[in-house]
Amino acid sequence: MSLFWAISNQVKEQDCFMAKLIFYLSDFLLILPDVCIRQDVLTRIENIILGIVTSLSKDEAPVLALPNRSSWANVSFDSAIGLQMSSGSSVTTIRSDCALSVAKFAQILKILLVIYRLVQSNSYATKRDIYYNNTQLFGSQKTVDGIVDDISCMLKVPRRSLHVFATSKGLISGDLCYIEEDGTRIDCHSSSAAVAVSSNIDGIRNIVSCAKFVLIVEKDATFQRLLDDDFCTKLSPCIIITGKGVPDVNSRLMVRKLWDTLHIPIFALVDADPHGIEIMCIYKYGSVAMSFEAHSLTVPSVMWLGLLPSDLQRLRVPADALIPLTSTDENKLTSLLKRPYLTSQPDWQKEMELMQQTKVKAEIQSLAAIAPDYLTSIYLPNKLRYGGWV
Repeated sequence: MSLFWAISNQVKEQDCFMAKLIFYLSDFLLILPDVCIRQDVLTRIENIILGIVTSLSKDEAPVLALPNRSSWANVSFDSAIGLQMSSGSSVTTIRSDCALSVAKFAQILKILLVIYRLVQSNSYATKRDIYYNNTQLFGSQKTVDGIVDDISCMLKVPRRSLHVFATSKGLISGDLCYIEEDGTRIDCHSSSAAVAVSSNIDGIRNIVSCAKFVLIVEKDATFQRLLDDDFCTKLSPCIIITGKGVPDVNSRLMVRKLWDTLHIPIFALVDADPHGIEIMCIYKYGSVAMSFEAHSLTVPSVMWLGLLPSDLQRLRVPADALIPLTSTDENKLTSLLKRPYLTSQPDWQKEMELMQQTKVKAEIQSLAAIAPDYLTSIYLPNKLRYGGWV
């Protein structure tokens, strides 16, 4: 019997040791991918610096080649992904011996140095922090913003891998709880105040929601109206999010995160004008400037809930609530209709062609001309119940 207990205890001790070993290994395996990613970023930066040093050793002026992020010729369209940068995209040359580009060359090197130190020390900074690191060199926040994206594209890594965050401008509310990377629990259920979209979407975990759909709202004013009317609880559990106009990267990442996690419909509520349509297309198909990150930014399933140009006629929105299209609007509309992704959206094309024919546009607030609470009491409930989207 004593031999049995001795063997039994030995097995238990081995099991305990194995359990502890697996526990520690699991922690290591969680950290390992991050360590590998950081090392990869450091290696890519080192290779760029090595290229500069090699040029100097040969008495040649160092040159940096940045992929051109502003040309439609550099992107291709995939219906499952959106706009993505082509592998053989053209580049912009930044020379160190040219008066027109030497300042940008210095700015890129400075930001590369900052990023290298951040990644090496596993610390983080905002783009605002980088700007104030040397305001005289950078001149403006916009310069830093553009160069960080250029570097991300040049190194072929997501911006979050550079350990540089951008302060979010978006807001979110509704049936949603999650935990931030630092352990902070975020509850978006409040009907009186929205939550700022996280600056570190990649670090969000433990998302909990009973939402039936996500509603992207173009403008902050409309978002606040939905919030005031307690839209998310009156009709059906849902999540509403706004990028306050043209969305920042964090707002787009958040919509993508919700889509990947919750697998629920994503609707867009934008003004019936070319600007609103373009904003919706950014969420759905992406943008030329950020096409190198299309896989993590686009949500191809986004559906156009409203405001549709055909709604203006169907609902008989009063004429004094409609606005004539300007020449800028007409040019934008023509440009949108030529974009590669519109060929896969005939219903969207019809709506935009109707706008061209009627030569009028309207803001979401124009529905208040029918009744003050028409948007939240009648328009949206009917649209969502009876499938009034395209």
